[in-house]
Amino acid sequence: MVREKAAPTATSAHEAKDRFFVVIVAVFYRKSARVLIRRASPSPLSRGIFTFTESVFHSITSRIKQIVIITGASSGMGAEFARQLADEYSAKQEAAEFWLIARTEKNLERIAEDVKRDGITVRLFPMDVKGMEGVRKLAMHLGVESEVGDYRIATLVNNAGFGTYGTFEDTNMMRQLDMIDVNCTALTGICGICLPHMGAGSRIINVASLASYLPLGNFAVYAATKSYVLSFTLALRAEVQDKGISVTALCPGPVSTNFANVASNGARKEVRHGVSAKKTVAHCLRCARKGKATAIMAFKWKFKAFMSRFVSKTAGARFTYLYCKRPSQPEAGIEG
Repeated sequence: MVREKAAPTATSAHEAKDRFFVVIVAVFYRKSARVLIRRASPSPLSRGIFTFTESVFHSITSRIKQIVIITGASSGMGAEFARQLADEYSAKQEAAEFWLIARTEKNLERIAEDVKRDGITVRLFPMDVKGMEGVRKLAMHLGVESEVGDYRIATLVNNAGFGTYGTFEDTNMMRQLDMIDVNCTALTGICGICLPHMGAGSRIINVASLASYLPLGNFAVYAATKSYVLSFTLALRAEVQDKGISVTALCPGPVSTNFANVASNGARKEVRHGVSAKKTVAHCLRCARKGKATAIMAFKWKFKAFMSRFVSKTAGARFTYLYCKRPSQPEAGIEG
């Protein structure tokens, strides 16, 4: 079968420069490069250039250890992130080393068995990431890894966190300060120490909450910490997107995890109207792969997030204080 050759067309110097620029971009920004090349020229030559540069990119990065870090990995959404990311890397036949971080070693060992795949190695870090001390501990482990050899943090999931039910006045003050240390200080610090080891194609997922969108009575400190997480994540995304690093905030409503049992200190055993953690995480990973800024799965969650912009913050806080009571007992614990 003989294929007809397209008639040659004149190419200006300006167009040639544009195509050369696209080729360079392709080496560093694989996703956007595909779109750019199609716009520059749909010819087989351009597609071949993209395929070549992508293979070069994969060849370079595949020689460097790829690390996936997940905090709060012992249960709930953290465990789901570990399982589903392991499936993702295994399906792509990409080797990776998973760093699973949580306080409970026994639970980590159980999750590690679920995560093991061909090409996937697992390291367990039974440690508390709370506050500056937790950040220092992880920074020390990263420093030791740097002495061993080159590595790249391919995915970071900041999932560690917890909440407390009840009014600010009636909730243990030290527990609320611990919440700020875990939900805000640790998440910020871990992003800071991991960013120098990330590059084009790396991604960060910070777990915020639907509570990010309004001040909530009976949930005051938790909602405030998650509002910080959302704000910080969107700003960080703006700062690093030119480097090809994806940053996504997961903003779920009620999810079927141990959250309610921890937040209420046993007064409420299960999250009411909770959505599957498996489905929530799967949706989040799809959003992250598409480079989206936020991941909000259920329609009712999206509706509430959208409508929050039309609700007075003072009215929202007062309404939730009066009509959204949550059972609680003193001395709520920490999840993760």
